Amino acid sequence: MTSADLPTLEALPNPRGAAVPEAEAALAEARRASEAQIAVVGPLLRAAQVLRQAGWLAAQRYTDALVLASPFASDDFLPRFNEALADFHAALGRRNLRELACSPTLFAHYRELHAQVANHTQGGYTAVFEDLALAARPIAPATMRAIAPALLGPLRARYEQALLPVLKGSDDAPAALDELDACLATLAGDDTYDVWRLAGVCARTLRVSGRARAGEPDVKRFYARCNLLLAEQEHGSQLASRSFVRATLALLWRDYALYGAAAEDADAVALLNDYGLTVDWHVAATQSSEAAWEQGATQAEAAAAGGIARDLGVLSVPVFAYEDFLQTADASMAALAVGTDAVFAGATPDIAAAEHTALAAYRLGASAQALGLGHVVLLAEALGLAWRREAYAARVGSPQLAPARRPVEQAAEALRAMLLRVAAGVAPPDSAVPLALLTQAIERAAPGSGGAQVSAAP
Repeated sequence: MTSADLPTLEALPNPRGAAVPEAEAALAEARRASEAQIAVVGPLLRAAQVLRQAGWLAAQRYTDALVLASPFASDDFLPRFNEALADFHAALGRRNLRELACSPTLFAHYRELHAQVANHTQGGYTAVFEDLALAARPIAPATMRAIAPALLGPLRARYEQALLPVLKGSDDAPAALDELDACLATLAGDDTYDVWRLAGVCARTLRVSGRARAGEPDVKRFYARCNLLLAEQEHGSQLASRSFVRATLALLWRDYALYGAAAEDADAVALLNDYGLTVDWHVAATQSSEAAWEQGATQAEAAAAGGIARDLGVLSVPVFAYEDFLQTADASMAALAVGTDAVFAGATPDIAAAEHTALAAYRLGASAQALGLGHVVLLAEALGLAWRREAYAARVGSPQLAPARRPVEQAAEALRAMLLRVAAGVAPPDSAVPLALLTQAIERAAPGSGGAQVSAAP
């Protein structure tokens, strides 16, 4: 593929990251087969298997969609299928896990692939962005503070009145967006996991990025879902639906995952950390800083191409990046061990120690993300979320909101074992079992329906 053939994707390439040579070769074979209009299922299935072993689960799901749509890749759909395959092949070579999960370009293909399958099979499944962006990630429970019905009813009426021009994209939409944001601010409480606080930060981010003013479908869907959630709150619900939290998180995370965050984004980044998601910090967005980054990336890519690679199972990792990762992993695991002991040293959990332990897990997840160790990323960031919830439960004095201790300890033990294998030059094992147990512990640690107080004012 020449440079002129490369698609315009969203994030910067990651020259320090691992490659998946077998998957890239299988996709190249699938592209040749598709262009020759012969069966592509075999190489696509091989690619999916390799990506699963690497822990690149969003990429695996995309490949699965290609497999499902491949029998219908003919006539008018064939060029679009080939484009979806080519864009994915190019993205895989960029070695950026967050782009593979959050790329709007790839998701547009993913949605079209599923739509094509549905057209031929009468299936009812609709692909949503969070299917890729948050694949296999736990979702922390979020709540709604109780508000007196006499106040909540008029607030919902205001919201619905402002929602209509936004959905229609009329000339009144900018003023209506201001009104919707005001309603969300009124609904939001001070609790860390208040769902309207999450929705408000998401809405502000969509306004700053220009996506709200542009009237993108995902933005309209977000505001419409807020209205549905408001109806649930009006009927007495105090626990936000997991699907709403998941969709809102994915929408908020998207641009930060692709482009990084600046100093002014600190509040949004802290909120994402509260829900188990991390981002990279970028330098000031000037032409000179961007040019410096590009030059450094080019040099790193040249060094990687000319240097020695270390094979970790299906991954091929630049040695210099691998050695840097091991140093970070040693420090993070030491901090995790010390922090874990400190949290439970007293009669009540130590909040500061739990927060420091969460940060250590997030640092490990971020460095694993840069290297391409997908299974390590998922387990480390889920562990960071578990410790964040532990600190939260201690801070509000509600032990039932903390994940059960044993799954957290098992996840830490599994993570340590994975890193020992990486240090020995062996591929880390699949994280599915400890991750599933930890996810269950996090998502079950939700408040009951009887503990909230009715607010006199919104």
